[in-house]
Amino acid sequence: MPYLISFDAEDVRKQAAASTQRFEEGNPISVLDGIFMAIKDDIDCFPHPSKGASTFYHEVREVHKDAVSVSRLRQCGAILVGKANMHEFGLGTTGNNPHYGTTRNPHAEDRYTGGSSSGPAAIVASGLCSAALGTDGGGSVRIPSSLCGVVGFKTTYGRTDIAGALCDSGTVEIIGPIASTVEDVMLVYAAILGASPSDRYSLKPGPPCFPNGAPQENSSILGSLRLGKYTEWFNDVFSSEISEKCEDALNLITKFHGCEVKEIVVPELHPMQVAHMVSIGSESLASLTPDCEDGKLTRLAYDTRTNLALFRSFSASDYVAAQCIRRRIMHYHMEIFKKVDVIVTPTTGMTAPKIPPSALKDGETNLQVTGSLMRFIMAPNLLGLPAITIPIGYDKEGLPIGLQLIGRPWAEATLLRLASAVEELCTKSKKRPAAFYDILKVE
Repeated sequence: MPYLISFDAEDVRKQAAASTQRFEEGNPISVLDGIFMAIKDDIDCFPHPSKGASTFYHEVREVHKDAVSVSRLRQCGAILVGKANMHEFGLGTTGNNPHYGTTRNPHAEDRYTGGSSSGPAAIVASGLCSAALGTDGGGSVRIPSSLCGVVGFKTTYGRTDIAGALCDSGTVEIIGPIASTVEDVMLVYAAILGASPSDRYSLKPGPPCFPNGAPQENSSILGSLRLGKYTEWFNDVFSSEISEKCEDALNLITKFHGCEVKEIVVPELHPMQVAHMVSIGSESLASLTPDCEDGKLTRLAYDTRTNLALFRSFSASDYVAAQCIRRRIMHYHMEIFKKVDVIVTPTTGMTAPKIPPSALKDGETNLQVTGSLMRFIMAPNLLGLPAITIPIGYDKEGLPIGLQLIGRPWAEATLLRLASAVEELCTKSKKRPAAFYDILKVE
């Protein structure tokens, strides 16, 4: 279960001792003081190197300080345990990594965690860390969170500062929290919240806000929400168990809170997928090419090389065409959001896939699996919309199923409020994974 790529026991003890002293003196910094958190290996966390789970990237890019989001967590007193495993350079959806070992799903060790934030999701699901930071450019927070049965939150693009991540100059990726509950996700989100100066100027983010926990107000607001469901898309899953569990969750939220479910149509799903692939592929290639072309290509995993070869086939005109499609898809979604407040989908089109034994050594490229895992996650990345995945149950093999909520730009508070309500209604079915460590249990 290779959760971490970089770990320094002495550094963790040092952070823990400092936190303990603050508590003994009656001066804890925040509610996050002393809480274990892991940081994905493509986000800077000094003094650990940022390799992007490759074998060489730390040789060409040194880390001199924390990423902005990591610095904010450190200022809250969080204990940063190290750099979490991931799919190499984030260019995959399974979490397979032949360099450091493939992180296994705590619910079934012969299954993938999903990716690319495989280590962050798995280490939270295992109980070793209360929360983790991941990056999400193509579902990389939400996919593994869904497959591992935890909560993963993708904010509106520009809501948090991505400075200090390996791909911090693109237009689809954000840094987001993974935690075991919606409340814990809120706490981490509150800590890392804050746009970069350039994003504040260009994107003009709406003022950040959080749901008011008052029961009467909560019930009133939930009852006014309109939930959009595109039935044909909703049911386009590998197993009907997924759509049935998601339907059950929708029925519960309408029964207990009075939300209205409205049928919607999301046009041009295939062009949206193509535009997302061209956008994230071109931007990944642009950030990695200077370092990967310098005789280091052969040190990459085979599936990473395959993806980069595909990305090289995209032209400048392809990228421009993708942005035209992006603008059109944004128009469609803004029209949908005139009729509904939240779009509801399954998070993934399948539960955790099995790990082929041969893939552990050499990796694998399985586009059918990738398509199933990414089926519902692209719009939030391509359009910069906020989205969250909440565990709602399990399939017949005991593998977690996630429900995804997608909101308007800057509408994180609405998503968190609704996610909390869904979590409360589905919490009875939640179970500990097979590989779980109770770190609060005193032996």
